[in-house]
Amino acid sequence: MNAQHTVTDPQDLAFLRRCVELAREALEAGDEPFGSLLVDSTGAVRFEDRNRVADGDETRHPEFEIARWAAENLTQAERRHAVVYTSGEHCPMCSAAHAWVGLGRIVYATASAQLVQWRADWGLEPGPVAALPINAVAPGIPVTGPAPELIDEVKELQRRRYRSATDR
Repeated sequence: MNAQHTVTDPQDLAFLRRCVELAREALEAGDEPFGSLLVDSTGAVRFEDRNRVADGDETRHPEFEIARWAAENLTQAERRHAVVYTSGEHCPMCSAAHAWVGLGRIVYATASAQLVQWRADWGLEPGPVAALPINAVAPGIPVTGPAPELIDEVKELQRRRYRSATDR
């Protein structure tokens, strides 16, 4: 398994800040607060999205949409050299899609284990899918995360998402 490293690169942090903005947009639109970018080898953002699961399709994660878009629009070499930035570590579904499509490095602001702990602290039930680390599903993908300076902001977005459940 690849070792995970804390995000310290200023360019990585800038892209992650955009992911957090997308997560905020998702929350404000009544959706779960997650956002992601696909950045090519030149540093250009090629695709961005946010969660769109509010309509009941729980597969509408931005990381999964990135994998679909990349498969349709990028060559294998372009996918291999692309980086996916995301506000929260990929779930197992998105990790698998990322690996199957052949995308490169993943950089995330907060880890799945952090979200699991926050949910437990707020008295919420675990999600329906095990919160496995990316490399447990896709061992060959280089992973960087979390980003300590963004954790509190992402945690607050998640807290707002669950506020009605935690305020009971």
